[in-house]
Amino acid sequence: MAAKTVAQATGENQMGNTVMKKSTPELFGEALRRTRQRWKGHRTEEPLKLSPAAKRVGITVAISRESGAWGGAVAREIGAQLDWPVYDRELLEKISEESGLQTELLESLDEQESHRAADWLRSLFGALTVSSAQYGRQLLKTVTALGARGHCVIVGRGAALVLPESSTLRVRLVAPRKTRAERERAKLDLADEAAGASHVDRIDALRADFVRSHFHKDVADIYHYDMVLNTARFSVSQSAELIIAALKQRESAVKT
Repeated sequence: MAAKTVAQATGENQMGNTVMKKSTPELFGEALRRTRQRWKGHRTEEPLKLSPAAKRVGITVAISRESGAWGGAVAREIGAQLDWPVYDRELLEKISEESGLQTELLESLDEQESHRAADWLRSLFGALTVSSAQYGRQLLKTVTALGARGHCVIVGRGAALVLPESSTLRVRLVAPRKTRAERERAKLDLADEAAGASHVDRIDALRADFVRSHFHKDVADIYHYDMVLNTARFSVSQSAELIIAALKQRESAVKT
């Protein structure tokens, strides 16, 4: 089954062109329903397409992206090829803000996953690598729980910067500013390229401020990532294939 997220309300095809999809509320409800079904079936569901060692630990693909670098489209393509769920910003925030949903997620973890998530949280809070703000803590609980289960793609919200490198493929998607500005101009039907450039600059600044204020890190620092990919050089499907190839290489480095 192809992975979908709320971000697909106005998705992109393989070359990044906007394609109209279902309405956002309908799509969000559908994504949330599938997510809860996966949680409920997690204990008996067999993870796909990775080695036994990687399955035991539960590897995660965490994607950080510049605005207009096709982060959502690439994540969805990875999810579709691996049959993995994709968690984007809206879905992560929904789970983090609603205690009932977060409880469902935490209760879906098996004993080993639960201990792993708790250990990560203690390490992060003990090292003061996250803010004390309630939202930041709730978001981190969600991200670490999803990372402890693994076999998923997480887009944004600092996941690539806080999940352990031993069980996470950390990817940063970039593209030249001019390319990203034109993509966003076309996608959002903005007046001109200057408006597109203003938009990507604003979104990038907001994302950088979010990571800096909650996790005290620089989202643009390339040394936080295992892989930095310029999507001006590759299509959505090619970018996904490169990331999946790197994922399979990382299997041997995953520690149990």
